[in-house]
Amino acid sequence: MLKNEIDFLGKRKIALIISSILIIVSIISLIANGLKLGIDFTGGTLVEIGYKKAPDLAELRSTLKDSGFEDATVQNFGTTKDVLIRLKPQEGVSNVELSSKVLNAINSKATEPADIRRVEFVGPQVGDELAEDGGLALLYSMFGILIYVAWRFEHKFSLGSVAALFHDVIITLGFFSIFQMEFDLTVLAAVLAVIGYSLNDTIVVYDRIRENFRTLRKGRSEEIMNISLNQTLSRTLMTSITTALVLVALALLGGEIIHNFAIALLIGVGIGTYSSIFVASPIVLALGITKEDLMLPVKEGEEIDELP
Repeated sequence: MLKNEIDFLGKRKIALIISSILIIVSIISLIANGLKLGIDFTGGTLVEIGYKKAPDLAELRSTLKDSGFEDATVQNFGTTKDVLIRLKPQEGVSNVELSSKVLNAINSKATEPADIRRVEFVGPQVGDELAEDGGLALLYSMFGILIYVAWRFEHKFSLGSVAALFHDVIITLGFFSIFQMEFDLTVLAAVLAVIGYSLNDTIVVYDRIRENFRTLRKGRSEEIMNISLNQTLSRTLMTSITTALVLVALALLGGEIIHNFAIALLIGVGIGTYSSIFVASPIVLALGITKEDLMLPVKEGEEIDELP
């Protein structure tokens, strides 16, 4: 191996320990605490209110919290004068009573009274269907990726890529479970986007590994894969860093409506970059990939056709 190369696969045991700890902690948290599901999944009430002047959202959140609506989500909707409030269901309280309580709580401390524009109720049955459909979407995407990578590369690569994707998804979900951040449809969309991002990163690495296995005549599998990881490192880091910069800006300046979406993508991009190097490739190496697995098949009679 060249001196200026990083021995990624030589550190695979350390990476295995780190990944195992993260996955175990994530699974324990998911079992013990679960996810803090938003009203997209649990059901609840949407109250849209309007003002003549743009209100202070932080003050609105504080007012609702003091009035007993600790889990209320407040965000602008359409314009800065329109506010959408999401409330979790309360037993024995109708939509009309709930919306009236919210309006009274807000107007009790407001210099400018608000008007209710609309009130909508999302039933728990719809939420259960969304949760089930979201889980099926994750499973179907994993199965499709397994088939695609096996067809494009080799079944050992498909197992490595799917294992890396499971690794990324579980850790991302574990992060939301540990810190009890709200998990709604936007976060689910972010998790699906993480799958696509991580897979793209892994495919780039796999392409270079396959190319080097076919062109480099000398070297063990571990050495060839290390060379491939080093050759794609700059591309991987530049893509991840530029993506992360955008996501940090969205998380800090994008407002509450996309905050958790940006955080989920930010965690996923970081974990996905790590897994494409320290999870996907070591698994393929552990499965015993060889040059013979990736060599192009020789057509019958091809040697004779090439003779003068």
